[in-house]
Amino acid sequence: MYRRILLAYDGSREGRAALREGALLVKRLGAEAFLLAVVPALSSTDPMSAPMVSDDERETILREGIAKAAEIGITVSGRLVRGEPVDEIKRFADEMQADLVIVGHRKRSLLERWWSGPSHAVLIDHLSCSLLMCQNAADDETSPPAS
Repeated sequence: MYRRILLAYDGSREGRAALREGALLVKRLGAEAFLLAVVPALSSTDPMSAPMVSDDERETILREGIAKAAEIGITVSGRLVRGEPVDEIKRFADEMQADLVIVGHRKRSLLERWWSGPSHAVLIDHLSCSLLMCQNAADDETSPPAS
């Protein structure tokens, strides 16, 4: 089924929930896992996107993702990139020949959707593999323990 799974992680609450669900799936399937931490590009034109983060904060996001995966019992190879999430996730998924990409999703307001405009591509339209979007906003305190 899925042998190579990409976990896209940005440190957000939705990203943490997706990482947890993804890591549990990786563990159950015995798949190879990769973690991609994407932070916004310096030249981001979307004022509604996540705020810019410092170098230390970027490294913390990557380390946090790797540590959370390890807590669940999986080992991931990790990479930190800066850029537009859709472009970077697609690029890395192609590079690692992913069978599945797992991302967190936060519902946006009408204003946020309008403001981001057509420059924000829909990830599913760019991937050549399956996509699992986790909308569950559960965190470590409300999620069942990893077994």
